Amino acid sequence: MNLVLDVGNSLLKIALFEKSELIQKFKFSENYKRNIEDIISKYKVTHSIISNVGRIDDTIINILKESTNLLLVSNQLKIPFKNLYKSKNTLGQDRLALVSAAAFNFPKENVLIVDVGSCITYDFKNNNNEYLGGGISPGISMRFKSLNTFTSNLPLIDFDSIYQLIGNNTKNSITSGVVNGTISEINGIIQQYREEFKNIRIILTGGDSNFLLKRIKNTIFADRNFLLIGLNKLLEDNS
Repeated sequence: MNLVLDVGNSLLKIALFEKSELIQKFKFSENYKRNIEDIISKYKVTHSIISNVGRIDDTIINILKESTNLLLVSNQLKIPFKNLYKSKNTLGQDRLALVSAAAFNFPKENVLIVDVGSCITYDFKNNNNEYLGGGISPGISMRFKSLNTFTSNLPLIDFDSIYQLIGNNTKNSITSGVVNGTISEINGIIQQYREEFKNIRIILTGGDSNFLLKRIKNTIFADRNFLLIGLNKLLEDNS
């Protein structure tokens, strides 16, 4: 059994795979150590991989090393695509896994992966299985927090998915600006890629993908598990 761990900025996401089949998923915001130990024991995990773009205690790494064959994501791994990114050492582990999933599932297609989480990342792989790069911008929650942090009077909004175009008070105006701005950004960037690459598959993934799916004009393929699938592919190829 493979254990896949995605350490983000706010949550630890875990998935269990039997070879390439996704068996079960978990999310944790605390008690990482106890929960991981229980999962390893209950499901007889033999191999694990961890992508870390947040913070995780070294204790967790040691548990995985002691109990499983642990693989750490890095640019030294065998990957299923040609990496043309200029600064390979700075390429995020999550982005490496996302492109791996695209290369594995759609090797002969132009693919743009839009991952909407704490940050919004855009990653493009062409039909020659070459990764060219992409873009990074703030996610929805980060935009709300930045308006509150870097201004004197704007409040921190607890977004509940309700928004409108014309805000009739400060809360609604902030919500309108953040949400409509994010939607317009994603639609606009997708359109630019479509103009340059005529045949292109768009993949939407990440924590905010369900909310944004119906609000993106372009025809897209949504899969919230895309990053986990990519990590498991890296684990299978490098074990």
